[in-house]
Amino acid sequence: MAGGAPGPPRPRSYEEYLQEQVAARDLHYLESEAVARQLVELGFRGSGNLLPREEFEAQVAAATLAAAAPQKSLASAGKELKDNFLRALAEREEANLTGKMSSIIFIRDRNSRRQEVSAYIDYAHRLTTDDFEVYFSGKKRLFPRNTDLSFYNWDRNVSASHSSPNYQVIAENACGLLFKNKTDRKTINVDPKAYPGDNTTRTPVETDLYLHVVIYDHIVRRGT
Repeated sequence: MAGGAPGPPRPRSYEEYLQEQVAARDLHYLESEAVARQLVELGFRGSGNLLPREEFEAQVAAATLAAAAPQKSLASAGKELKDNFLRALAEREEANLTGKMSSIIFIRDRNSRRQEVSAYIDYAHRLTTDDFEVYFSGKKRLFPRNTDLSFYNWDRNVSASHSSPNYQVIAENACGLLFKNKTDRKTINVDPKAYPGDNTTRTPVETDLYLHVVIYDHIVRRGT
């Protein structure tokens, strides 16, 4: 999944972003692109899921800095990956580092006290905080933490949830546990019986390392 064809060009300014939201029929009636853009910004036209100007400009600035930064070598590069889970992580590593994809990893297993625990893990965030060299080399395992997006200790009936730089946790919802991507504002539904969400796929992973693993891959659409 790493690499691949480049995505569509991103709008370079907020005005260009607003212009993309203007429908042809609006121009026909208003006869002014500036007025049409203003109506979009005020919420009277467009998709209704508009990024505020400040947030859009912050995303553009972050993308510019990321493009100018030296490319970090992949932790999985050159490693002999003996398990399906590690291979799945390696396939998604570059896309999560570059922000093209934002994966949520569900892991259920037993901790050192033999208690059953599970968590939904923000893979892209963990890539910035953890040394994945030790995971890909098999020296340590990626494991649930009570600081992850959502954590649950099944034996002690203890739960915790924390939003991350990439996701807002929506715990009190009729649809169950949801995660809202902070870049494109799309919602990921982790209920296995439900539609996972726009631009999101759900992939169970057969592995010898854990009791249960599922990966939710969200393709991030910036400036939408």
